[in-house]
Amino acid sequence: MAAAIPAAAASVSRAAAATPNRLRMGGTATAFSIRARAEKMAGRVFDQLEHCRSLGMGGAETNLPSLEPEAVAAYRKKLETYDMYLVANAIPLPKDKADLDRFERMVKAYSEAGAKTSRLPLTGRRYEVFSSFDEFKAHTERSMRSVELAEPIARKYKLKLGIENHKDWRTPDFVDWMKKLSSEWVGVCWDLGNNIALCEDPMEMLPALAPYCVNVHIKDMAVDEYEDGFLLSEVIFGDGFLDLKKIVQTLRSMHPDIPFGLEHITRDPLQVPVYTEKYWATFSNPSLSPIYGRDLAHTLAMVKKYKTKKPLPRVSHLSPAEQLKAEDENILACVKYARENLGL
Repeated sequence: MAAAIPAAAASVSRAAAATPNRLRMGGTATAFSIRARAEKMAGRVFDQLEHCRSLGMGGAETNLPSLEPEAVAAYRKKLETYDMYLVANAIPLPKDKADLDRFERMVKAYSEAGAKTSRLPLTGRRYEVFSSFDEFKAHTERSMRSVELAEPIARKYKLKLGIENHKDWRTPDFVDWMKKLSSEWVGVCWDLGNNIALCEDPMEMLPALAPYCVNVHIKDMAVDEYEDGFLLSEVIFGDGFLDLKKIVQTLRSMHPDIPFGLEHITRDPLQVPVYTEKYWATFSNPSLSPIYGRDLAHTLAMVKKYKTKKPLPRVSHLSPAEQLKAEDENILACVKYARENLGL
């Protein structure tokens, strides 16, 4: 894989040279996971900001290399020189009051580096991580307490907390949460594809979540059937069934400066086992059963309607060098589409 980096980097540089005008869209860490792994194998640290710059992107959702004041100042200067934005990636929320000093140091550093918003994934896929509704409910209550502790610090340093829909909470949960918190410094990092795995339609989510969005993981999605449910996969922009133009236009009309971070993940399809008991174990709230039934029916109909006509992309059988090549090609194709069709 390390040997493949120079050739892949050359193709990226040629693409950047051919498209000198910087995109408004940035890049997320997960979009470059294969490249980051290749750099690590080569004994180097992957510089996501520099890579996003080489692609002509407008920013990066990433971690600071250091929280030391001099390093933070240098990073901000680089961002300003490059005319790029920073989204703080996955700052761990405070677990309790004793953890507030640690959280404040991190928020202060990201704010001084120039970040205006953040991405906070609070759990994994609920149907894999949790075994019961009560277990998931307890996690929700802990998460809410953490966000309530974090909000005054976010307000102090003017860093918006973007809670990602990480295949955990459904749209009504987010809306209720945002209304209870009622803070301009806490919002949603909306991943366009994630909640399909919770039997939600992104186009139905749009009007409900749009007012609360502080940043966006933009991707296109494709689906297929399998014996335990359906398969869900990121695909190159334009090859999936999401109405990306409508999503982008709607969000930008409400939030002109909202950052869009490309999160095309080059990987095998995700299995969403909606026909299994384990999948539904955390949805056992009786009052909501009719809603879950309606959404499941709608999702299964959507899968049949948009079932892919060609096999979903798979990379696990490829060599490391081939995986890196596939990731680079996917990213470049999405960048080209965003530039030409989405005004990003």
